[in-house]
Amino acid sequence: MSDTNAHITYSYFPGCTLKNKAKDLDAYARASAEALGFTLQEIPEWQCCGGEYPLAKDEIATKLSSVRALADAKKADQPLVTLCSACYNVIKQVNHDMQNDENVILKVNNYLAQDGIEYHGETKVLHFLEILRDQIGWDNVKKAVKNPIKKKIGAYYGCLLLRPGNVLEFDDPENPQIIEDFIKAIGGTPVIYSQRNECCGAYTMFEDASIPAKRAQNILGNAKDMGADFLVTSCPLCRYNLIKNKGTDGLDVVYFTELLAEALGVKETIPQEAVNA
Repeated sequence: MSDTNAHITYSYFPGCTLKNKAKDLDAYARASAEALGFTLQEIPEWQCCGGEYPLAKDEIATKLSSVRALADAKKADQPLVTLCSACYNVIKQVNHDMQNDENVILKVNNYLAQDGIEYHGETKVLHFLEILRDQIGWDNVKKAVKNPIKKKIGAYYGCLLLRPGNVLEFDDPENPQIIEDFIKAIGGTPVIYSQRNECCGAYTMFEDASIPAKRAQNILGNAKDMGADFLVTSCPLCRYNLIKNKGTDGLDVVYFTELLAEALGVKETIPQEAVNA
């Protein structure tokens, strides 16, 4: 950061999982943000992003909750930040539509005009990891670490954080580095393995549970073979799927905000009621 004394506030979209079954992951993020000099300000009356980006060109209704969140951040004159790979993927793709697709722009704004909303993609959409990389800087994260995580850690990206690469522009979809840089900043040693940016198959769970089970076992087995002590991810659905299917001797899977809070020394300061689901 150019001014380490400047405290920045970001509009924050927590998403459904982090406000229900994974409240601890949300609490870790908020506490870590404050320790690093920024605030996550939850936007009012947000709704579920839908969990997946609608591919049908004439599908407008399922994009409206994302646009409302983006418009709230625009009103606050703040970037919109999320922690969840799925939320990030959906909201950023919808924002791209609101910048480039005249059909979507017209129909969405016609619908939202009744609420006094007009939006044309003005809000910058960020993942929490992008703030660490681009705003705080890895060197400053490293300086703030009180409890280095001295482990061999495999980064698990999955698919939603990286693709489509030309829209998300988060990192190189074939050879990403951001989570490895995060691991190094908190004191760990990143382990590179071939399955780190392959889909875990979680979205096929209801069609055929054997698919995500096999995919999870392949991912975890590959990381273990390469020497990882555990995996870190930023997708709650991936984390759930990998943990569910890891078996008795599989690697543990930790959400990145929990690992960050531990490294910064704030994990134990969070009230228990804030982390109970």
